[in-house]
Amino acid sequence: MDQGALIAITRAALNAMGHELSVDFYPWSRAVRLASRDDSMYLGYLPEYSYPTQAFIFSESLGVSPLGLVERQINPIRWPKLIDLNDYTLGVVRDYVNTADLDIMIKQGTQPVEVVSSDEHNIKKVATGRVDGAVIDVHVLRFILTRDDLKPLADKLQMNQKLLEEKQLYVAFKNSPDGHKWRSIVNHGLTRIDAKSILDDYMASVTASDK
Repeated sequence: MDQGALIAITRAALNAMGHELSVDFYPWSRAVRLASRDDSMYLGYLPEYSYPTQAFIFSESLGVSPLGLVERQINPIRWPKLIDLNDYTLGVVRDYVNTADLDIMIKQGTQPVEVVSSDEHNIKKVATGRVDGAVIDVHVLRFILTRDDLKPLADKLQMNQKLLEEKQLYVAFKNSPDGHKWRSIVNHGLTRIDAKSILDDYMASVTASDK
């Protein structure tokens, strides 16, 4: 499965420029922390939404993230307005950037949340009713539910019909001379590939493998 659609796109962009991509996987908070350290061997992390920061600079867009809520099929979340989510407890991943308005409600304490270390943990908590829903990318949920250990949960879960937001996804590079150099290389590589086709083909392969 090439480790995820966004990694496949980044790998293709680097390959187009004559380079190879090396990836390690960590819990989100640790990945961000490792990528930001001056003595780190890592040049950046992905995928990430753009946000105000002095620590990182962002590539051109790798693709679109349909961000929504995973919920139990038997207990869908109803929210005509964003503030209606305050009636539900949502799972969020530690240090993830969600949507600006949702993050404001979380910071103000009006939105009940439970913070976890991974999307997988959130999915399990939703399935067992420990939270009402969880913030997640549509593609990420589909991919995770193809895993053998989590496939049994697929019949219990669904994405809420209403998306929170469609957000662009980027590689976050360390704000350093090397980070600027490799951002330029990736950006040039992205102009030489069809990122949308890679994403569409990848998600089609995920869907086919799940049948």
